Amino acid sequence: MKKLKFAYTVSEIAQILSSNCNNDVPLIIDELHFDSRKTPLNAQNAIFFALQGSQRNGHFYLNEAYSKGIRCFVVAEIIDEKDFPNAIFILVDNTLRALQKLAKFHRKLYDRHLLAITGSNGKTIIKEWLYHLLHSLVNVSRSPKSFNSQIGVPLSLILLDEKTELGIIEAGISQPDEMDFLENMIAPQLGILSHMGDAHQANFDSHLQKIKEKLKLFRNAGYLIHRYDLELNAIIANELPQCKTFRWGSTSEADVQIVSQQTKANLTQIFFRYADFDDSILIPFTNESAVENAISALCFMLLFETGKYFVAEKFRTLPPVSMRLELKSARFNSLIINDSYNSDLNSVAEALEFLNQQAGIKQKVLIISDILQSIADVQLYTKLGLLIQKYRIDIFIGIGQVISSWQADLKALLASFFYATTEDFLQEHKITQLANSIILLKGARQFRFEKIAHWLESKHHSTRLEVNLSAMVANLNIYRALLHQQTKVMVMVKAYSYGNGTLEIARMLEYQKVDFLAVAYANEGVELKNAGISLPVMVMNPAPEDFDQILEYSLMPEIYSWSVLYAFVEKLKEFGLRNYPVHLKFDTGMSRLGFCSSDVLQLIDFLKKQESIKVISVFSHLASAEDVADDDFSHRQINLFLQISQELEIGLGYKLIKHILNSAGIERFPQAQFDMVRLGIGLYGATSGSKLPLQNISSLKTIVSQIKELNAGDTVGYNRRGIMKTSGRIATIPIGYADGFSRALSNGVGSVWINGKEAPVVGSVCMDMTMVDVSGLNVEEGDEVEIFGSGMSIDKMASLRNTISYEVLTSISGRVKRIYFYE
Repeated sequence: MKKLKFAYTVSEIAQILSSNCNNDVPLIIDELHFDSRKTPLNAQNAIFFALQGSQRNGHFYLNEAYSKGIRCFVVAEIIDEKDFPNAIFILVDNTLRALQKLAKFHRKLYDRHLLAITGSNGKTIIKEWLYHLLHSLVNVSRSPKSFNSQIGVPLSLILLDEKTELGIIEAGISQPDEMDFLENMIAPQLGILSHMGDAHQANFDSHLQKIKEKLKLFRNAGYLIHRYDLELNAIIANELPQCKTFRWGSTSEADVQIVSQQTKANLTQIFFRYADFDDSILIPFTNESAVENAISALCFMLLFETGKYFVAEKFRTLPPVSMRLELKSARFNSLIINDSYNSDLNSVAEALEFLNQQAGIKQKVLIISDILQSIADVQLYTKLGLLIQKYRIDIFIGIGQVISSWQADLKALLASFFYATTEDFLQEHKITQLANSIILLKGARQFRFEKIAHWLESKHHSTRLEVNLSAMVANLNIYRALLHQQTKVMVMVKAYSYGNGTLEIARMLEYQKVDFLAVAYANEGVELKNAGISLPVMVMNPAPEDFDQILEYSLMPEIYSWSVLYAFVEKLKEFGLRNYPVHLKFDTGMSRLGFCSSDVLQLIDFLKKQESIKVISVFSHLASAEDVADDDFSHRQINLFLQISQELEIGLGYKLIKHILNSAGIERFPQAQFDMVRLGIGLYGATSGSKLPLQNISSLKTIVSQIKELNAGDTVGYNRRGIMKTSGRIATIPIGYADGFSRALSNGVGSVWINGKEAPVVGSVCMDMTMVDVSGLNVEEGDEVEIFGSGMSIDKMASLRNTISYEVLTSISGRVKRIYFYE
């Protein structure tokens, strides 16, 4: 294959895109960006595509990309070049299609094996397992993470280079006709159709339509691997008459016959027959989906290069494929991002991006093992050095013989420590050197980095709150899709972000470019500012004794009464401050905090005389936005608020940011978006009755500590309040009212879920233990218990939380481990 690398001159890119550029300089482009938040490794050789979508317009972020040193842009709007000195602009009709066109051109230059994987489930796992099985034998380039979308696929294709012997590309769709664009870019010779389930079914008329759309990916492929199924066989024969199939199943008519399976402990042995020989593989998993994914990988190993790389023993070492980055608390006021067993260079870059988001003012530490990738060490560790510089890592710890041989180069960049083995690190490194840090663990499987994670982690009891930051971002984008592009977003992070953890969520929201945060009390805002959060923060209940802190940390108070207004103006005069920003609140029907509409003229008169204060927003709160029966009342509130805000703007002589909609209001009253909306409980996935496809973001879990057999009439717990009506089994779980599990949930009021089955509380909830009835359930000691979580519907979650008045979530004690993860 001729030399291939993603490195094109500006004029070549313009020619590929059938366009012209305003400045034909001899510049080589080898980095591609579409997210202005990410800092390029080498800005002068980077190009930024200003992608346009329903929620974001990349043209709004040209300034940010320019400020990071990028000088080459692909745009679909006319740009005033005077604002961007020395910048190069390539004008196209559609920036997404231009990105795909560039990727297609690059793909056409690659003339070796290319495998594409699509299906409903299992795409990423099959891809990662094939990489695990093959990467030490051939040079494999694969899609990073789950990069399988209209944007992810082109970003994956540009990774193909002259060293790539096998490319593996994921392709995912969520609606008809999307696969046409992906197939046009990928043009695979080989294909795998993974499990076809109900995922992503919403935008398709039928399951059959979805299958046909997925199969478009393989219309020019030579071979397709799939499960033997008579109905599926017929569909494929009809849709892909030119494509050869390689099928697996229990029938002797399959190319690979699965003769039997045996499960023992945590292992499954799969016996198969292929081309007149019998063999088996052993995998370290027992669930049905893992077995199916392993068989798909097996079929490719048998088919690829006529099976020359098939080694049965390698299947025993298939790793669990983590679809998420986990953030946990660690000793000495530190945090851990545990991304072990996934240490190739692309995953390192993704994990460092997450570390950078969450770091705040903590020092950034990278602990990494030898990178087991079939790339020359010089190229590999040079790129690692560039990543270390890009993300400004403070401390670098390398573990392994190979990485230690590069210590002279890496020590020149930053404070570095090197150890031959994980055991050496644990014995020799002082844990106090990692205090007040955020620590990323990236280790190849053989280095057993779980030992380091265990050594670093804070000691908590077995109850934990898992918070899915990816689900939170998905919920945010669902609401953003309902907004006009110019509408700002204020997010409520009060009450410890509804119990989910303020700092971690605030950092993610800042990265997602929301406009304001809101807290209930000044101390919450101080904590955010001390952690390095730069977003403006509104304090909803400012007390006069907190005014000093509000001013010291540049927080913005909500002014809701004359007494608060007078007191704050006096404090501003004391400090000699001018035009200090405040938010003015009016009560339009909530009968809670806020000025009355009758106060408007007096407020205008008072505020116009004050040089110390400046109103930047005016707002109110809908009392019953989610209730259709109260829509007339909500409309009266909106109309009254609009009247008040217009009077204020005329009287004060300047525009104000106007906002009245909460989570339910965003969904139900789009005409009242005004200048900003306030997103609260909906972000966290707990809006009862919402028609939006929101996700739960948190799961509170514990384990079964002990199980006891009781007889009819036996009593349970304090004051013998629980009485067994029949003989049965009682499980004790280590969570109680000290952890936030309210005593009001005692004696059948509350329930937990074990192995998907409901287990009601028996007797009184104790301080740190609770007893639940598991009679008739298949439950053992050590089984996982879910108090609430991802397995429940939004309405079920919301009703649970309403029943307990959010008491569990917002009062979970510090001893409960919080785990944050990003998928």
